[in-house]
Amino acid sequence: MEAVVLVILLVVLVGGLMGLASSIRIVQQYEHGIVFRFGQVQRGGQLRPGAVRAPGITAIVPIVERMQKVSRQTVTMGVPGQDGITQDNVSVRVDAVVYFRVIDPVKAIVNVQNYGYAVSQVAQTSLRSVIGQADMQELLGERAKINTRLRAIIDEITEGPWGIRIEMVEIKDVSLPEGMKRSMARQAEAERERRARIITADGEFQASKRLAAAAEIMSQDPAALQLRLLQTVVEVSAEKNSTLVMPLPVEILRFFERAAGGPGKSGEGDGEGEKARLDLGARLAKAEEELAKAAETPSALQSAEDVPPVIGLDEPKPRDEAQAVRPPSGEQHGITSGKPQPGDETQPGDETQTGGGA
Repeated sequence: MEAVVLVILLVVLVGGLMGLASSIRIVQQYEHGIVFRFGQVQRGGQLRPGAVRAPGITAIVPIVERMQKVSRQTVTMGVPGQDGITQDNVSVRVDAVVYFRVIDPVKAIVNVQNYGYAVSQVAQTSLRSVIGQADMQELLGERAKINTRLRAIIDEITEGPWGIRIEMVEIKDVSLPEGMKRSMARQAEAERERRARIITADGEFQASKRLAAAAEIMSQDPAALQLRLLQTVVEVSAEKNSTLVMPLPVEILRFFERAAGGPGKSGEGDGEGEKARLDLGARLAKAEEELAKAAETPSALQSAEDVPPVIGLDEPKPRDEAQAVRPPSGEQHGITSGKPQPGDETQPGDETQTGGGA
């Protein structure tokens, strides 16, 4: 009899130890425990006391209570790529990443089944909606704005009813069609070419203004042009070229002409140049006076009989034909035939008339 009682006590003790072991639960620091008593977590529309257990060691009543743990960590979930058409009719494929965490464990367990899958589906549908409301340039260049809009849409659906807060949404990649990529590359290349041409034209304009200013300064002193030319020769000769083709401006010839006309001394150059200009003016005035006197002097031939016959002709030319008059400088008179005789030279101002039948 005592043996039977001992066995019964041993069985009760073992059962009690097993029940105690099954009632002890350990809640991690990043978790919260939701205790369901007879399947209820709320009573009378309010949360039952002790329904949410803090991290640490806790105990529940076996068979009567059941505890489910909920992680409070931030969950990183990738949103699969979604195909859509933007507002400016461009086909794109966009994928994103959603960061969320549970702020109300009771709602996350009671109000939604598998809240992770639910958040994934909401993120996909919201991403498609945002793609249709934005244009391609906004998707590519204003991702922060798109992320904020997408986060607001998802968080409005999940935070209140499900107790899940969307902390951040980031668009990972925007895939464009190959044709659109080529078109954008051509557009970018054309834009860069346009900027390069504008910069080149601006540089040419500034260089032309500088060259015009330099030309004006050099025109005031012809020696500056010669020095610049010599400097150019020095720069070209540094390349050790075998052939050097160099233009010779007219200003340099004038410079050498003026230099050769005077004694070349700095003290006498201006006076000699002025004297040369005065001599030239005097010679021109004297030449004009001699021409005027020659025009006023009558011809040396008084009558037609004074003209001797031309040697080599059988009979003289008719008297009434016009005769050629030699220049007064030679003091010779004669008649020229239609063909010029050897030794005769035509002088400026001579008037030659031919008779009949040479």
